[in-house]
Amino acid sequence: MSGHTVSRGPAGAGERALAPDLARGSMLLFIALANTVWYLWALPGSGGGVHPEPGGALDRIAQFFVVMAVDMRSYPMFAFLFGYGMVQLARRQEAAGSSVREVNALLRRRNLWLLAFGFVHALLLWMGDILGAYGLTGLLLGWLFLRRRDVTLLVWAGVFTGLAALLAAFSLLGLALMPADTSSSAAFSTDLMADSIGNTSVLGAALGRVLDWPLITLGQGLLGMVVPAAILLGYWAARRRILEEPGGHLGLLRWTAALGVGVGWLGGLPLALAQIGVWDLSPAQAGMLTMPHMVTGLACGLGYVALIALAAHRIQARGRAPGAVVGALSATGKRSLSAYLAQSVLCAPVLAAWGLGLGGELTSWSMALFAVGVWLVTVAASYALERAGRRGPAEVLLRRLAYRRPVARGAREAEEPGREPGQGVGHGPARGPAGGDRPAP
Repeated sequence: MSGHTVSRGPAGAGERALAPDLARGSMLLFIALANTVWYLWALPGSGGGVHPEPGGALDRIAQFFVVMAVDMRSYPMFAFLFGYGMVQLARRQEAAGSSVREVNALLRRRNLWLLAFGFVHALLLWMGDILGAYGLTGLLLGWLFLRRRDVTLLVWAGVFTGLAALLAAFSLLGLALMPADTSSSAAFSTDLMADSIGNTSVLGAALGRVLDWPLITLGQGLLGMVVPAAILLGYWAARRRILEEPGGHLGLLRWTAALGVGVGWLGGLPLALAQIGVWDLSPAQAGMLTMPHMVTGLACGLGYVALIALAAHRIQARGRAPGAVVGALSATGKRSLSAYLAQSVLCAPVLAAWGLGLGGELTSWSMALFAVGVWLVTVAASYALERAGRRGPAEVLLRRLAYRRPVARGAREAEEPGREPGQGVGHGPARGPAGGDRPAP
């Protein structure tokens, strides 16, 4: 089979599962809420993170919700769906007759192009890009783990989570031992991004983003341990078709939703209380809460996926077509790469100091409203594309680059970062791209 190119195109419309698209479309709101906070470049920082010093009551409400329920909670969810999509893509290609070598080559190209997309995204608009982190981590984990046994996936997901939890425990110990008057600032990466957004020079801001992007990509993708753990859990879940067949996994989904969201929100509570001044901590002390916040964010992201999968199951159990709201959110999820990049197009030139500078006029609550508005614009545009039968432009470009050929006219809505490409073949836990305990060639 090595003599032919990958012949299977994207998943057809009838093959798609509702849960992944609904999750991505909904949670892109959280991405907008988390990212737009960085554009409050004119306000004095709180010292403990990206959020500025709280102003009035509305600012405190917005900050409390975003810190507790959004920050470091949505990107592990997308990492899980990214891993889920890699397995589904591999399974679908192999079922169409592509060889293992061809499938591995396709996945490598796709992740390399994601890395390239991330670089261009950072160069032109947004240094906090996550595409590069997913592409880099997908390259490494795809090579090492995509075809490993289930137990290996779970063990290594546990190792990554355990290491992150150990770092969180040391952070809490440091918080307990740290003098209250310590005045050093929090993580330096926040200063890097703030400097880029607050730079009034277009070229200077772009240069800063490009120089800092490799470090941020590495930190978001590998060093924090959360993204690798989420991707490996996505591999495992995809082999069981949990999101395509939520009705067969209701117990697991209910427990994951309850425990995940509960742990995530409780874990986000300390930093949220510190941010709004209820818990009086120095900037350095508040910075010690970052790692525990990140670890509980992994649980919260998985809980969000499970919660939306349960909602999708309930919608599908009605036996009728989803309504306009669900259809619009699902359409946005199908075009999540385009919608994610569109957020930067709508935000960076308008909010950054090198653009119109509107971010200097807003506060936390008004920026949250702006983020909701941006998300609604992407939802409306995605729904319009869906009704017109058109794919997202970024999805089309990534697909052509990864497949190295135009996709057939009849194939609809391909996979993209985090995209679960529809119903694959094989139900066994170690079927599809899990043939042995060896890394892919």
